[in-house]
Amino acid sequence: MMAAKKPAQTSAHHVAAITATNGAIAASHTKLRAFVRTTTEQAYSAAEAADTRAVLGIPPRPLEGLAIGIKDIIDVAGLPTGAGSLTRKAVPAAAADAHVVTRLLAAGAIIPGKTHTVEYAFGGWGTNLAVGTPWNPWDAATHRTPGGSSSGSGVAVGAGVLPAALGTDTGGSVRLPAAFCGCVGLKTSIGLVSRAGVVPLAETFDTIGPMARDVATAARMLAVMQGEDPQDTTTIGITRGDPLADLERGVRGLRVGRLGDADMPLATPGMRGAFDAAMRRLSDLGASVEPFALPVPLANLSKHMSALMAVEAYAHHRAFVDDPKSALHGTIRARMALGARIMAADWLTMCRERTQEIQRFGSALDRFDALLLPTTPFTAHAVEGVDEALSPGAHTRFVNYLELCALSVPMSVTPDGLPTGLQIVCRRFDDPLALRIGHAFERARGPFPKPPMAV
Repeated sequence: MMAAKKPAQTSAHHVAAITATNGAIAASHTKLRAFVRTTTEQAYSAAEAADTRAVLGIPPRPLEGLAIGIKDIIDVAGLPTGAGSLTRKAVPAAAADAHVVTRLLAAGAIIPGKTHTVEYAFGGWGTNLAVGTPWNPWDAATHRTPGGSSSGSGVAVGAGVLPAALGTDTGGSVRLPAAFCGCVGLKTSIGLVSRAGVVPLAETFDTIGPMARDVATAARMLAVMQGEDPQDTTTIGITRGDPLADLERGVRGLRVGRLGDADMPLATPGMRGAFDAAMRRLSDLGASVEPFALPVPLANLSKHMSALMAVEAYAHHRAFVDDPKSALHGTIRARMALGARIMAADWLTMCRERTQEIQRFGSALDRFDALLLPTTPFTAHAVEGVDEALSPGAHTRFVNYLELCALSVPMSVTPDGLPTGLQIVCRRFDDPLALRIGHAFERARGPFPKPPMAV
């Protein structure tokens, strides 16, 4: 008796998946505007190749067929890197992939396109007054902030258009869109993932992180993304843990610190209530949840972070800032120009103070495995009326400033239908632990609701 042939869809699994993804991108673009350009034909060809490998019996690679959007400050060979700015309209296509893109492709990932970003990644709301602001999928009637600067990645993953995307995080730019759009986002430890091939904002703080529909997918991505690269010296000589090794261990026996209300003055009552419920859930899972006393207010750390970030941003992009005829938008120009007014002596003082704060905060964190707080003090605001002079990163900037890592995982949905995020902060290179805690919380929380504009 002859063996039955496999159904046609089995040998065309990846083609079917990427066809659905390409369709979702096209169907959502008019409203969500998450992408700046798509790579439909290239993605389809990559999916065909993945299916051919399966037919030939070649074992699947770690990310085989996973569609991953790439934030448009990260180089993809053959595509221009726009960085959300009209100043780069004449920039030629990238000659090579960024190091992190090379690693993702080698692991079998498929790139369906490049996602929107705040201009030069300098902004937490996700607004881009130069080339357009994506639409947060959690409100079909009101254009709400998607979070930035990885705005398009957050929208695409949050709406279910993509299972995963890359973002970058200098002061919250992965975690803010993850929280506002209801997906997972990891701010990686500096040195874990190479930044070669990425348009810089402030290299002291810049990191690349995965954004995904769930923690397990983010962990799979990190396992592939991390590694040494001579083009980024911060990655050399680092001991890296396996993000997947202890992912299922749970939180029993862990000691976690929770931030108190007094240390979160901007948090709304609804956000505090959601956070309290999340702490009860972790306690029920066996974690010891205890108060954490901040050695210095987060506002102070954020202020120092803003100054240092502005100095580096101005150093990188001063040609556009100083040229009144450049196409740099006035909002971004003003943020970067702050760096020009900081004297070298003041900058050195701030660097010394930062070193001291890293040591002081590390001592306060000594008896804890992690620090927990809401990712944002509030939910996504309406774009109309946003004060661009303020930042939504009151709870995120200190992580970059203090060389920590942090995961944002969807926490709950408010009565008015907007997502909240739980931020799990761990020591540098304890990224696997942050993912482990987030995974345990995610499983206990259960499936997260889909937004009204889900694809």
